Amino acid sequence: MDIGEIISDSIKYPSAGWTKVVILGVILIIPIVNFIGLGYLFRIIKATFAGIDELPDFDEVGELFIDGIKIFIVSLIYAIPVIIIALIISMLIGFGYQNTTTLTSFDMFAIFAGYSVYIIVAIIVGLIEFMAIANMALYEGELGAAFKFGEVMDRIAMIGWGKYLGWYIIMVLLGAVAGGIAVLTMMIIIGFILAPLIIYPYFSMFGARSLALLFASSEERQETAEKPVK
Repeated sequence: MDIGEIISDSIKYPSAGWTKVVILGVILIIPIVNFIGLGYLFRIIKATFAGIDELPDFDEVGELFIDGIKIFIVSLIYAIPVIIIALIISMLIGFGYQNTTTLTSFDMFAIFAGYSVYIIVAIIVGLIEFMAIANMALYEGELGAAFKFGEVMDRIAMIGWGKYLGWYIIMVLLGAVAGGIAVLTMMIIIGFILAPLIIYPYFSMFGARSLALLFASSEERQETAEKPVK
């Protein structure tokens, strides 16, 4: 599938079960319980790999909760470099204001450079983390599969860096649009219902589905490459 087909399919995917969209929205806003929501998004990826085009059920809640914790652990570990850089930037700002109320040009340059590195590292980490989570789904939730960096990088190469970066950029832009719509709807009372119960869970389902289809497209590309030339 090309990116257009992946996005088109994924946008329509959550609309087949609005009740499940709302249920996911409710789950995601409740602390601790929201691990079940993360597990459900992980189940969407696994269901897509299995060729299932319908939204999965919210059954076997214990399994969803455990999978959600796994997603949290993977995300936290991958976020370590980003967290370290953020702490360094905070220290630079703190040292800059330690003996003065204004920052020197050197302080400003150091902070700017720090933020630039932060953004670049965050983008790189995000690219690898998404594919790592999909790889974990391929192994039916085996936590160690998310850290098989060789496999993860090979999978990105099979997808194609251009295609993967294109998907990533589209996801960021659509996420910004969804966030903008959520902010605008917050200006009216109904927005406080639409944003957490419809917009955010809908986009989350869309993201999980599109990631799974993108990952699966690498399988298609590999199978095509392995076919003997007649």
